[in-house]
Order: sequence, then C-alpha cells, then structure tokens
Amino acid sequence: MADAEFTWTVPADHPAFAGHFPGRPIVPGVVLLDRAMLFAETLLGRPGLAWQVGNAKFFSPVGPGETLLFALQAKASGSIGFTVRGAGRDVAAGSLTPPAA
Repeated sequence: MADAEFTWTVPADHPAFAGHFPGRPIVPGVVLLDRAMLFAETLLGRPGLAWQVGNAKFFSPVGPGETLLFALQAKASGSIGFTVRGAGRDVAAGSLTPPAA
C-alpha cells in the first residue's frame, strides 16, 4: 500500500525528447528519477533535498503524452520506495534516501 500516489503526464514538448531519441522519443530514466524525488519531497514536506538513489530499475520505455502513476512508500529506515506504472504496465521502481536531518 502506498503512502502517497501522484500522477504525471509527460509533456509532449519535454526538452529531454530533443536528443533522446530522434525518431522515437522516450523519457530518460533520470527524468523519472527526478520526478520521483520531487514527489518524495512533497510526501515528506521537505523541498530541495540532496537525494541518494538506493537502487533504480527501468522496465518499460515511456513516450510523450503518457500518464504515469508514482506510488511512494516511506520505509522504517527513512528511505522512500517508489514504483511507476503507466498504461497497465510497470515502468520503474526503486528507492531514494534523503540526507540525514
């Protein structure tokens, strides 16, 4: 069960598409990680954190205009687990660790 869920529709004009990849634009994994970090900051109520990526796996490419569901769960260790789903498929999963308070 998620502590919080967030949706994000990938803008068709996202600047990452200019070079990733010509003719078949896909969202770079770093963009998905950035979005997960922003949502984790919202969950914790602490903006601007210097996150560490504990792990991240990318399962399926994401294209322009896709709507994604980010499910975040706070762990007892202080890390945030996340999963990303889109169009009924797993897109990515991982964990983020915020800096010590």
